[in-house]
Amino acid sequence: MLSTLPPLETDPLWELIRLFKEDKRDHKIDLVIGVYRDESGQTPVFDIVQKAEHWLANNAQSKAYKQLSGNAQFNHHMGQFLLSPDKASAASHCTIQTVGGTGALRVLGDFIHRLSPNATVWNTDPGYINHQPIMEAAGLRVNHFRWQQKEGVLDIESCLSDLSDARRGDILLLHGCCHNPSGIDPTFAQWQAFATFCKNTGVIPLIDMAYQGFGDGPDTDAAGLRWLVSQLDLVLIASSCSKNMGLYCERIGAATIVTKDTAQQTSVRVLLEHIARVNYSMPPDHGAAVAAFVFSHPEQWSAELTQCRLRILTIRQQLGSTLKALGASAELCALAKQKGMFSLLPFSATQMQQLQEKHAIYGTSNGRINIAGLQTHQIRTLANALIDISQWDNHNNADQLTA
Repeated sequence: MLSTLPPLETDPLWELIRLFKEDKRDHKIDLVIGVYRDESGQTPVFDIVQKAEHWLANNAQSKAYKQLSGNAQFNHHMGQFLLSPDKASAASHCTIQTVGGTGALRVLGDFIHRLSPNATVWNTDPGYINHQPIMEAAGLRVNHFRWQQKEGVLDIESCLSDLSDARRGDILLLHGCCHNPSGIDPTFAQWQAFATFCKNTGVIPLIDMAYQGFGDGPDTDAAGLRWLVSQLDLVLIASSCSKNMGLYCERIGAATIVTKDTAQQTSVRVLLEHIARVNYSMPPDHGAAVAAFVFSHPEQWSAELTQCRLRILTIRQQLGSTLKALGASAELCALAKQKGMFSLLPFSATQMQQLQEKHAIYGTSNGRINIAGLQTHQIRTLANALIDISQWDNHNNADQLTA
């Protein structure tokens, strides 16, 4: 059997991480992997998470199986966190725990394929590196629409123009906040435009809510999602506790389906459970129990989450002001106004390779860097390197023209 196995490329993100680990230069900077780091360069365990772990160690009574839909308390809290406590009635939505946000995307992809196998998923360009492979693995077609900045905000006209071929029953895949990789988020008016588009065309939104709380705070970050829910008959949501609780390796996510057709709630839940059953049967409970405890202690969690969010904001502002002071281009300086952990540099793959080889600064080949991986003392180093590489491209082009 293995003789038919073709050569396969390694995952490009994890290949970069391997190269970074092997790099012997002391001044190297890792802006590749999508994890939050504090000022010391560590990915900390939240204090409230440690408190939850201690409580569970002293109070857990059984490790028996729970249910196919996962931890019921976690599912309840996640629904409220996404939709707000006053809107998250049990009759309006179904939430099941999944194996991370990636698992939620795959479960929802399978759900879509079961009910509408000819649907096309419309994904942003640029988009999260794993969105297209997940949807294609579920058997769905993927098309793209431009996601770019114009005069400091998302160019919504280009988005809607590219979406003009979308058909009823197609899927619009959007980040709910903190767009990965660009950091470009819609304004609330633009969320309203997406809702109107979906209402008029019958396109169904699938919202990837991986970073709620890392943009402008949990409620503001969810404002666009909640508007869609208020206006549309059906919204699909994939969510995660990796970032906003720091539970990366616990793999805690949820798939949520919000529908005004309350008579279908039982059927929706049963289908989601069937999909989970043939994939992983049921999700692990420990991380979900931790998350449920964290959800039930909102004040301490909110304080720690706010600290993370404000650190990212400060790093962005300081990097932006340093770039501006050094005479960087408007394209580079624009990252100061973007949201969340990531920004997309206006660099080619060759320039990103130069950034890595010449300056020991690692980002992905499409130009994505993790702002949350940067420490204050590294800001000027990064700014100087970015300006140097942008000039390198200009010099390189000039050399080619005169050769």
